Amino acid sequence: MDQAVTLRRFAEENQEVPVTRVISVSSGKGGVGKTNSVINLAIAFSRMGKKVLLLDADLGLGNLDVLLGLAPRYNMGHLLRGEKSIGEVLVDGPEGISILPASSGVQELTSLSAEERLALASHLEELEEAFDIMIIDTGAGISSNVLFFNVAAQEIMVVVTPEPTSITDAYALMKVLLHKHGERRFKLLVNEVKNRKEGIEVYRKISLAAERFLSISVEYVGCVLLDENVHRSVIRQKAVMELYPESKASQCYQDIAKELCASPAQDGLKGGMQFFWKQFLTRNI
Repeated sequence: MDQAVTLRRFAEENQEVPVTRVISVSSGKGGVGKTNSVINLAIAFSRMGKKVLLLDADLGLGNLDVLLGLAPRYNMGHLLRGEKSIGEVLVDGPEGISILPASSGVQELTSLSAEERLALASHLEELEEAFDIMIIDTGAGISSNVLFFNVAAQEIMVVVTPEPTSITDAYALMKVLLHKHGERRFKLLVNEVKNRKEGIEVYRKISLAAERFLSISVEYVGCVLLDENVHRSVIRQKAVMELYPESKASQCYQDIAKELCASPAQDGLKGGMQFFWKQFLTRNI
């Protein structure tokens, strides 16, 4: 109760300050197109006039830069060691988006020392007024690193496909976040569907089970239709929205971005980037 009161006061004191919307994107299993969705949604947001930052939080296996054909000179490791500034580490992505690349040699953020967390947070808090939306591309599964970023973020989006294992694992991720950390609200993006009816059916299966057995809220933000152009784009290390802006998948991502922008950020005690980094500094999972 004391913590809740403190956070309410914090929100009230900062309610007139522009808040960066922080969205974590996760999946119960790999191979569902999570990172691809992150990239294309970021481009869709950018085309709507939003300033977007992508944080590659799949530390050790980060591949945002690979999917975009980028070769960053520096990464989060250089930032943590104090060798480079945040401006030097940030990478310019397509259509005005910015990317903070991970590193294969950096230990998980949840394992950093208090001093390392403080140093990183001090760098990143400079970005509060520079971006409208920060999208965090987490790893797949239910590792401590994945849970950490989902708990700290303002909104949690889960990417799922119609495959039974993907549905089961997505449900398991929500269940763990509920039972261990009290998360009760989720957004669902259904990827690689044959038609929109299939997307709604997948959402229906997950939401009915979630409401009945977990008493949590799952909001449907939309689906992405199967599109061979997505595979072609991956091969060429470009976003499908760049190469094939009129494709079925691109139109889906644009629709989802519009849906997200039309709905306000979730109410409650979670704030924007400042709250995220406060969680980053103090929370252990």
